Amino acid sequence: MKQEQFIQQYQPQWDQFGEWLDYQQTPKKQRKALLEPTLDFPQAYRQLCHHLALAQSRLYSPLLIGQLNELVTRGHNHLYTSRLHFAHRFINFYLRDLPQLVRREWQAVLLAGLLFFGSFFAILIAIQIQPDLVYSVIDGSQVADMEDMYDPTRTSRFGREREADSDIYMFGYYIKNNTSIGFQVFSGGLLYGLGSLFFLFYNGLVLGAVAGHLTQMGYISTFWGFVAGHSAFELTAIVLSGAAGFKLAAALIMPGRKSRALALHDNAQDAIKIVYGSATLFIMAAFVEAFWSSQTWIPLMVKYSVGIALWLLVIGYFTQLGREPSTAFSQAESQP
Repeated sequence: MKQEQFIQQYQPQWDQFGEWLDYQQTPKKQRKALLEPTLDFPQAYRQLCHHLALAQSRLYSPLLIGQLNELVTRGHNHLYTSRLHFAHRFINFYLRDLPQLVRREWQAVLLAGLLFFGSFFAILIAIQIQPDLVYSVIDGSQVADMEDMYDPTRTSRFGREREADSDIYMFGYYIKNNTSIGFQVFSGGLLYGLGSLFFLFYNGLVLGAVAGHLTQMGYISTFWGFVAGHSAFELTAIVLSGAAGFKLAAALIMPGRKSRALALHDNAQDAIKIVYGSATLFIMAAFVEAFWSSQTWIPLMVKYSVGIALWLLVIGYFTQLGREPSTAFSQAESQP
């Protein structure tokens, strides 16, 4: 293909690419008065790189090659800058936005925490007084399995039914199990919050019944040593899933002047962010549970110490991280 034909065929694409880059580099305040050009940037950028390679291989004029090279360079810089922006947003989300959002939604978090931990400790204490209550929550076969998994005479790993399972397999299993609980609790908010209420209360009862029964059996070191490490991440994630579900429910129950659809759309923006945090905690819990909690060679006091440290870390993260410096401190810093 001759150079003139090449330019005639692809010049409109190059012009469109350049106009799109110009728009992206325009300050945001000035963009409001402009119409954003339509462009599939990844595909257009790949095509432009291909056109530059063709022009170089066919020994087209240096002027054309320079024009295409400039567009490719601008496209590369935009792509690199976008990746940096993503990394910046990613870091800001976890170091500032997420803990601020959780504090802002403290009422939903408090309600979810009361339901979950209230039922958990209520049944745990009740079983110490009336041990047979465990069978009103969990059937006999499951109780027997739990007793076997946390039997102090075991020399293999705790919390597992099949000894052949690898740590990596159990890591995946725990992620699947934990996230399924979180999804039930969260999506239950769409039933005007009744689903979230039920699953928070139910999971609190089940976990509390297991903890209460094994405690009453005297399996304190094996069970509590096992859950100490990952409990901060896992239990907090369940509560956050419930808070996200209540955020959805609030839009359906109290939409205010908005339509329920619009209120649900707006509240879902924050709810999904909370779910991101919950999912991250579930993955962290699964990692600790698979590679740390089940180990039998780790001293019990070490497990307890790590568990306490992780609880303090989670509490400190959500209560302290992302706070703005106080006015007094800022003024003091600004003075010479």
